[in-house]
Amino acid sequence: MNTPNSTPSYQGSMLMIVAPSGAGKSSLVNALLQDDPALKLSLSTTTRAPRPGEVDGKDYRFASQEEFIAERDQGHFLEWAQVHGHFYGTSKPWIESQMQAGNDVMLEIDWQGAQQIRKLIPSVQWIFIFPPSIEALEERLRKRGQDDEETIQRRLAAAHVELMHAHEADYIVVNDSFDEALVDLKHILASSRLRSGPAMARNPALLRRLGV
Repeated sequence: MNTPNSTPSYQGSMLMIVAPSGAGKSSLVNALLQDDPALKLSLSTTTRAPRPGEVDGKDYRFASQEEFIAERDQGHFLEWAQVHGHFYGTSKPWIESQMQAGNDVMLEIDWQGAQQIRKLIPSVQWIFIFPPSIEALEERLRKRGQDDEETIQRRLAAAHVELMHAHEADYIVVNDSFDEALVDLKHILASSRLRSGPAMARNPALLRRLGV
């Protein structure tokens, strides 16, 4: 965005979803995307290799380290981080184009990236997904069958750190019941569309008639 206060000129809203691994964030986001075609998921750029089943341009935009660094230095990323030796970044031009077109943009992001974006765009809506308990979180991680014991313990330790930043979010959604959590997210999305900035940007003719 050009300035921290430029988002009211966009017709679309911007929401960030933050959650510990295993809290069900991706499942909730996918269900929300299927239900609402005007909601777009931000596609992150990464320098890591695609995992089995991942598709370039759908799951991530995969780039070489040289490409990533060049784009970073040109200011193409709204936020970026290096995690486990790989770079990850959120495309600033893509998000701007979507919001200018009237689409609402959702980001799946960690708390550090959320902090970076909040500093640039104070109006962004930050949603934190809670698991019902640490025990439930651990159970979900084990049931996925994707990680070894060391990775599970590392993810649980990271979860404790992430939860310490939940107070920075605008909304808390507890994913105890998937259906209820999804309804909560839909309500937040509906509320974001009624905020003054996006609502006024979508209705210029009405504003002119009202002399606003």
